[in-house]
Amino acid sequence: MGNEIYDAWDTTYKSPFGALSTFQSACFFIRPPQTDGVHAARMYIHADGDGGWGIDMQRADGDEHRDAFFCTCALARPGLYWYTFTLETQNGPRKLVRGHGGAAKMVSIDHKDGEWQLTVYDPSYHTPDWLAGGLIYQIFPDRFRRGGGKLPEHMPPDRVLRTEWDSMPEYRAEEDEFAFSSTYFGGNLAGITEKLPYLRELGVTALYLNPIFEAHSNHRYNTADYMKIDPLLGTENDFRTLCKKAKAMGIGIILDGVFGHTGDDSVYFNRTGRYGSGGAFQSKESPYFSWYQFKSWPTQYRCWWNFDTLPQVNQIAPTFLELITGKDGVLSHWMNAGAMGWRLDVADELDPAFIDRLRVCVKETNPDGVVIGEVWEDASIKIAYGKRRHYLLGKELDGVMNYPFRDAILAFLRGGNADALHITVTQIAENYPAPAMRTTLNLLDSHDTERILTALAGADGEGHDRAWKAKQCLSPEERKRGLILLRLAYAILFFLPGVPCIYYGDEVGMEGYDDPFCRRTYPWGNEDTSLLVTVRALAKLRRACPVLADSAYNTLAAKDGLFVFRRGVGEDQLICAVNRSDTAAAFTPPQDGSAFKLLAGNEDSFWDIPAQSFKLFGSGQWIKKTEPFPTKSK
Repeated sequence: MGNEIYDAWDTTYKSPFGALSTFQSACFFIRPPQTDGVHAARMYIHADGDGGWGIDMQRADGDEHRDAFFCTCALARPGLYWYTFTLETQNGPRKLVRGHGGAAKMVSIDHKDGEWQLTVYDPSYHTPDWLAGGLIYQIFPDRFRRGGGKLPEHMPPDRVLRTEWDSMPEYRAEEDEFAFSSTYFGGNLAGITEKLPYLRELGVTALYLNPIFEAHSNHRYNTADYMKIDPLLGTENDFRTLCKKAKAMGIGIILDGVFGHTGDDSVYFNRTGRYGSGGAFQSKESPYFSWYQFKSWPTQYRCWWNFDTLPQVNQIAPTFLELITGKDGVLSHWMNAGAMGWRLDVADELDPAFIDRLRVCVKETNPDGVVIGEVWEDASIKIAYGKRRHYLLGKELDGVMNYPFRDAILAFLRGGNADALHITVTQIAENYPAPAMRTTLNLLDSHDTERILTALAGADGEGHDRAWKAKQCLSPEERKRGLILLRLAYAILFFLPGVPCIYYGDEVGMEGYDDPFCRRTYPWGNEDTSLLVTVRALAKLRRACPVLADSAYNTLAAKDGLFVFRRGVGEDQLICAVNRSDTAAAFTPPQDGSAFKLLAGNEDSFWDIPAQSFKLFGSGQWIKKTEPFPTKSK
């Protein structure tokens, strides 16, 4: 117990930590100094949009310096709730509001800001066990591997095939902003299947594939036909083969579901006429006409972020709902073919009723199916288009892409204070229900960002054009420092709550600014194998540790360049200590009687962490199954 009046992150003040299921009781303790003369206390709590209510707190045993008051609370409906405390002191009424982290600060009674958040979720909320505790690997299919080393036999005339696998993607787009989306390298599903043994050795348990359905761009976010594999990637049989062989290796396939818009060059809209005369652009009698919102048919319509190549879809149009979520629809078809779930593109722009229906369909098709949403902020408090979203209350998503963790890790490794990383991680762990936290996708980069190595060690690309970015390459010194920091990033990422995700090629040191440079081809035969060895070793430790499948987490130290956290309580624990500063640092280990063994890092000065390095410690029977770590964490 600290010297705070109240701290939501300390279970001696609030128990249990974090979100609650409905009707689950939580106990709240406040401990004001005796010098304040507090003779009554009350907790005030309200849901979004209502006036709330008060709960009188009972006096409890204090100590020679502090009084104590407590109350219990259980809530009947899922939702977001907010609370504060009021105190009757010898100097009049005062208020406790949220200050730094989870701690309270005392303010005047009329103070308006600083409520604590309490997330309450449906008790039936369950997320797939197979994904929790695992490792995700994201693949941009055109750039990963050509099956058999073969080039596509039939290349459409409106596309360009690069025969040199390691050449630069097209980036010159002065006249057409999306010209680079027509350049292909010939990666395909057969190539991914060939490399399943490599992925299994890496420790991967799930593959997240960027879109694979028929489309007319290399990124394939402009879907042309949801029911067909893009011919340049292969066939449905190729997909079924990939899923079958991946499953045999303990790897599940997660597909990218792009349901907020289609391509204009598609079966459904068909602006170019490629698909005959049945599209919404051709006829108001089209079976797809109700999907789109025309301002002036056929040339003016709602589109995604004003890109007229991406007409927006009304997801709750009955025929669209049936195509996607119906008995023989898109979701069930591809899951019956072997997919284990979906990542929902731009979830903020999907109708909540559509996500509800989608989740039901996925779980009915396969109770172990997973639904992950692309949300860039704290998904528990997200407001999109003026409405609070309820992604993580049990009826919509299993998890989200955890960009807040990414941003906080990057800021820390670029020189930021560890305390900011601690606050971000603990606040997300507090706000997200445990079922969601354990299957949230933790990433360092993606197809939408610059490569993590470039982000850590390269010049700031903000404000520079693609011509400048195309010429950039890390110097030997920049790359050396970047690889040190990347190892630290992976040490943090692999052991935080949630499921770590590797963007293809990061594990072997790929560089590059944002699109298209972050989407270069995997460098087969030119990998940085020393980094790969570290990543594999971290993955093995992750697989061996039994406490990583749940969201138990607490920070042990967070100051300047030292960040230390623990997973688990009781016998089985893991401690990750990362020092990104240029001098050695030390921390005080838990005083709970646990016998810790060093699992990775320099053995000198057991609890001291050398400059620019990490150490991993473990306690419990599980450490007997671990293998010697092959590096000295640098």
